[in-house]
Amino acid sequence: MKKLLFFLAGICLVIGVSAQNGEKKKPASPPASVSKTVKSGVTVSINYSQPSVKGRTIGKDVEPTDGKVWRAGANKTTLFELSKDATINGKPLPAGKYGLHVLTGNGDWTFIFSKKWDQWGTEYNEADDALRVTVKSKKPEKFAEALTYTIGDNGQVSLLWGDHEAGFTVK
Repeated sequence: MKKLLFFLAGICLVIGVSAQNGEKKKPASPPASVSKTVKSGVTVSINYSQPSVKGRTIGKDVEPTDGKVWRAGANKTTLFELSKDATINGKPLPAGKYGLHVLTGNGDWTFIFSKKWDQWGTEYNEADDALRVTVKSKKPEKFAEALTYTIGDNGQVSLLWGDHEAGFTVK
């Protein structure tokens, strides 16, 4: 009788562990990507992780607006890639891979293209900057719960998150 009880207990344990292992937990900030060949012939690709607002206030509860650089996504550094030499808001940027960071404050957003792209997102050193462009942010037409990048045919790259939108043009 003891053997039968141990056998049944073992089966229940295996079934319980299998059921737990079968449940895949959705990551808090899932991976996302967007890529497009724009009118100028440059292919622009962005690979990032998508944090969600989750009722928090951007600039207060998440992501700084006090002169601190943030990773423009979550987890690893947001990867920004150009297939060939291009300009970002009229400033030259050679083809290649870059870490994309953002510096915000007073309605201005500075997009920072770093030569260091394969690292954890909170790692940043100004000495590795390849280019910086500063733009004005605006309120988007629609609230974006998850951080989202879009690329228009005309090369307009936009970062939308919560009630914030900012971007730049690739030519």
